[in-house]
Amino acid sequence: MDTNHLAEAASPRRRALVLAAVCLAALCMPLSFTGPAIAIPAIAGELHASPLALAWITNAFMLSFGGCLMVAGALADRYGRKRVFVLGMSVFSAAALALAAAPGILLLDLLRAAQGLGCAMALSSGLAALAQEFDGPARARAFSLIGTAFGVGLAFGPFLAGVLIARTGWRAIFLVAAGAGLIALLAAARAMRESRNPQAQGVDWPGALTFTGALSLFTYGLLQAPDSGWGSAASLGLLGGAAVLLAAFIRVERRAARPMLDLSLFRLPAFAGVQLLAAAPAFSFVVLLVLLPARFIGIEGYSAFDAGRMMIALSAPMLVLPVLAGMAAQRIAPAHICASGLLLAAGGLLWLSACAPGQAPATLLGPLLLIGCGISLPWGLMDGLAISVVPVERAGMAAGIFNTTRVAGEGLALAIVSALLGTLTAAALATVPGIVPHQAALAAPFLALGELRHAGQLLPQAGAADLAQAYGTAFRHLLYVLASITTTSALLILAFLRHPADAAASTAAAPACKVPN
Repeated sequence: MDTNHLAEAASPRRRALVLAAVCLAALCMPLSFTGPAIAIPAIAGELHASPLALAWITNAFMLSFGGCLMVAGALADRYGRKRVFVLGMSVFSAAALALAAAPGILLLDLLRAAQGLGCAMALSSGLAALAQEFDGPARARAFSLIGTAFGVGLAFGPFLAGVLIARTGWRAIFLVAAGAGLIALLAAARAMRESRNPQAQGVDWPGALTFTGALSLFTYGLLQAPDSGWGSAASLGLLGGAAVLLAAFIRVERRAARPMLDLSLFRLPAFAGVQLLAAAPAFSFVVLLVLLPARFIGIEGYSAFDAGRMMIALSAPMLVLPVLAGMAAQRIAPAHICASGLLLAAGGLLWLSACAPGQAPATLLGPLLLIGCGISLPWGLMDGLAISVVPVERAGMAAGIFNTTRVAGEGLALAIVSALLGTLTAAALATVPGIVPHQAALAAPFLALGELRHAGQLLPQAGAADLAQAYGTAFRHLLYVLASITTTSALLILAFLRHPADAAASTAAAPACKVPN
């Protein structure tokens, strides 16, 4: 039983302040992902960074966020949810303040990793603390507000970033994040009660280190491969090292008395299907939050403000449809809703592939809305499904595994898709008359990030129209791949989640964020 000071009367005002603190922290997390994605072109113009260093602006955040979630949850259970939440928001806010003054790209990337660590600590401990403050219907309403905060951050984060960049510059994005983080920190320090699990065991450090190491090497190997070559010693060494650490992680977890990841859960087909469901939106939705701003600003010439406004069409359905999907799950099997949503998203990706760079912005609204509507249907059901497909006594670990799969999967998907776009761009450039493969390989990483001007300097024999057309070809082929992955995921999820009776009751009113056990 948690030591959560049950003797203290639960003041409605105090609980509201705790909820506000966690909601604000939840709002900071999508803002910290979507905002810098809009800012990458501006950061590249000021700091003159390489494509690999620019890619780490988003990947460093996602890598540390996803790799540290389960460890942070274990630390919160053992040492106190309030303590870890306050520490996490302190790390997040301090990193954001430092990011606003970062003089170079290396420090900026390192601080982004620290920001991701702070988010992992705040998310895992904040949600666990919230679960101790509310019970029954009040808990469901509280977590619905957390899900709404995530949706608002996803929907309006790019637009807010665009406004800030247009008026004050990219550094203001991090100042706003720091301010929000400090408010959440102060509110939690004042109102949140300390709680912990007296039966919590030590952290599985061997498992945590091998897991994070495998993620790091795999991500780095993917990001640098388009530049150094997939068959280079660097690529083979990094990817091979990731495989070795992954094998070591599996071995460690099989032998551990209390593993970080209970591999036996993957013997349940429904559980494996839920993990696939956690990763599927990464390829159909999350990667677009980074790729589309680069295309809009760098290739199509949008301002940061206009690019952020366009991104609302992709994310706005998140504000409404997850709730409607939860209501529909009372009568329709969640697996069918999730699969249908992914198929709609795949259709939107194919529709978007027909929109070449240079077309009127209005032509993009339809496919973006369809993708957003499609991915919103499983978004509101995933967390409830994550704990409904395992025995009740293992729900806590199942929720932790699910959230780690989701966040780490988003980071890996971003690395995979970025590397694939770079490779496809090099292949498209090689078909342009006058460009030799060596030149294409040098310019492709810049063009894939939307750095049209820099790519043009490396390829003076090619006009801007040729480069934009090569980018459009690569982007179209990438969308074909993403649509295929999304369609395959939908069919596999439908096959694995063949237990709608158990899942439906648990997910009918599931919030868009995990409820810790």
